[in-house]
Amino acid sequence: MDVSFLGGPQPQRGVGVVAPFDFALDRELWRWVPDQVSLHLTRTPFVPVEVSLDLARLVSEHETLHEAVRALCAIAPEVVAYACTSGSFVGGVAGERAMCAAMTQAGEMPSLTTSGALLGALREIGARRIAVVTPYTKSVTDSLEEYLGEAGITVTGRAYLGLTRHIWKVPYRDVVDMARQAVVGAADALFISCTNLPTYDVIPQLEAELRMPVLSANQVTMWAALRAIGERAVGPYQALLDPAARRGPAGMAGMDHFVGPVEPVVIPSVPLVDPAPSLPLPEPEAALAGPPQGPDGDPGEGLDPAFGSGTGDGPYLDESGGAPPAM
Repeated sequence: MDVSFLGGPQPQRGVGVVAPFDFALDRELWRWVPDQVSLHLTRTPFVPVEVSLDLARLVSEHETLHEAVRALCAIAPEVVAYACTSGSFVGGVAGERAMCAAMTQAGEMPSLTTSGALLGALREIGARRIAVVTPYTKSVTDSLEEYLGEAGITVTGRAYLGLTRHIWKVPYRDVVDMARQAVVGAADALFISCTNLPTYDVIPQLEAELRMPVLSANQVTMWAALRAIGERAVGPYQALLDPAARRGPAGMAGMDHFVGPVEPVVIPSVPLVDPAPSLPLPEPEAALAGPPQGPDGDPGEGLDPAFGSGTGDGPYLDESGGAPPAM
């Protein structure tokens, strides 16, 4: 059969992605990508270290990034994104900027990181006070809060799991539980950290329940990378990406003025949360629920048995590390 009339495949625009060796959510990244764009992923070399500040430093060394970006140059992407939150905030704001400079020099193309993309997304939605959810240990979560503080962002509440491995196996139920516990005080938005933590499907649910924008590590990475080449990320009912979600039932009608051009816009901070009590909301859909929790409300009980001793006792809500009260 002669198929020459098809004219060959349609031209594709390329986005290069450098991920840590243990990154397991390639498919989730693709869900934010429009059909005319291809992702080209490469990974940093394996090191026998669990998720920690030490690992964050190892996977973000400039020599490691240089080699990864040089490998991507063979297929000439238009932009390169470093998809690792802890690896890009561990050196602070100056360290993140130095990483971008090192990648840009290695590939002679625009470069960005997850943590830098987060700051851009917070500017986009006008958020200065945020709640934070992480799967990390306390020390790594502290480092994220320090990075945000350097950038002028206040953390109003936080919850973390204390995990050191197998983060990609955390069910949506645990992400939702942490989010509910972290959102205290007058937060403008919620940020779910770690590119190895699944979040795509849970973002709309949390925005509707919490009545505020919800950002995640993979979401902001893809949003920033696609924005850098003049494309838009695909994320139905996600306030950062979807104008309809900013006007929708999540109670964020006041965000209409944030909808604008692809070029970044700096907007003064405005409260996005109504301080008045809201009407009761329905329970999350069962489709997003993970395995049932244990009798003590410990999310670790619902995780894959393969977590073993790598599972923390979280979520933790305060500096004492005490378990939260039953919800």
